[in-house]
Amino acid sequence: MISGLNHITLAVKDIDKSFQFYHEILGLTPLVKWNKGAYFLVGDFWFCLNVDKKREPTACYTHYAFTVSDSEFEVLCKKLIDSGVALFKENASPGKSLYFLDPDGHKLELHVGNWRSRIEAKQEEAGDWESVRWFF
Repeated sequence: MISGLNHITLAVKDIDKSFQFYHEILGLTPLVKWNKGAYFLVGDFWFCLNVDKKREPTACYTHYAFTVSDSEFEVLCKKLIDSGVALFKENASPGKSLYFLDPDGHKLELHVGNWRSRIEAKQEEAGDWESVRWFF
């Protein structure tokens, strides 16, 4: 039985550039860095970078969201925008979100809230949707 999410590994082309982005811009806590990769902590979660020269961005909506507090959201958004990140989507979801690209084109999100606040918003939005099936 799956008991949790173990880690996320992103393929990157330039470990130094990506390490700088994830550590200095996003503020992830580095554990180790070597010439082909790096490990960080995001809270207690293990986040990895791995050099892959064949890395190509994808056009789909798949993305990775980082939790940020409401009080720190605007400060981190400004830091990201001032660093020159590209934005890939305007926020149309409940809650504060910023959708941006890392140096390798990975789609990332800063999000204020959690699954509970998102479900509450979906319940309010659902109305008479016949296709909605709640599991709690």
